[in-house]
Amino acid sequence: MAKYSHDTVVPFKDSALGKKQQVADMFNRIAFRYDFLNRFLSGGIDIYWRKKTIRELTAAPRGSLAKTRGESDGKEDAGNTSAGNTSIRRKEDAHGWQILDVATGTADMAIMMSRYLSPQKITGIDISTGMLDIGRQKIDRLKLAGKVELYTGDSEAILFPDNSFDAITVAFGVRNFENLEKGLQEMLRVLKPGGRLAILEFSQPKKAGFRQLYELYLRLVAPGIGRLLSKSREAYAYLNESVRAFPEGDDFVRILDKNGYSNTCLRRLSLGICTIYIGEKSRQNHVIR
Repeated sequence: MAKYSHDTVVPFKDSALGKKQQVADMFNRIAFRYDFLNRFLSGGIDIYWRKKTIRELTAAPRGSLAKTRGESDGKEDAGNTSAGNTSIRRKEDAHGWQILDVATGTADMAIMMSRYLSPQKITGIDISTGMLDIGRQKIDRLKLAGKVELYTGDSEAILFPDNSFDAITVAFGVRNFENLEKGLQEMLRVLKPGGRLAILEFSQPKKAGFRQLYELYLRLVAPGIGRLLSKSREAYAYLNESVRAFPEGDDFVRILDKNGYSNTCLRRLSLGICTIYIGEKSRQNHVIR
């Protein structure tokens, strides 16, 4: 499997632990402030990003997306768009779905999907027990027990059989994979033929001026606020470093293609601060092992 520069970006430079263990420890430390800092540092726009990602699970077939969305640049839907493997997906179809939310954290994405899609069940997995504890408290408070279930789990060794889920989501999680391709292949394995993967991840704006402001924000402002409110500058310094190292845009679409996904595409949000990536499991798919 190929290795990527972000695979080796870690939160704690002086630690002998691997990336996976360091990331789990980092999130355990900031779990008590994670939701607040998400809203605060993004100005609440992360909610909009998540909703957009959820809508992609039931969006039109890939071949018609650029036109129906009014996209002006074909690169926004770059990738393998072989629409012959695609079927129409409607919101009402989701009521019978089993959905997996990888790197679920405090279950924001899982809870939002439960409200918007009302699927049969959502399973969330994460390597941080501290984040999962917060997520379970939210689920209990919202009376979603039985509809949303959280488990300690690793994206690179998902403890479910092949072809288990109708859809999979990952919000701000793939940057944290220690072995990117292994995680992508595991998600493909448990996705049902015809199922869809939707990934939401930070990216780097292309527009001159705005990009420089954004880089300044990630390099100085976010770590400073993170240290003040969560007592962990490392977590938000890691955010900046991992965003800069991540193979974003068309590069990531090509990685999805390489690892067996079909009908891949991307959609940039908020001047490129975030990007949604879509991939599907072909009905004729043979999982890479």
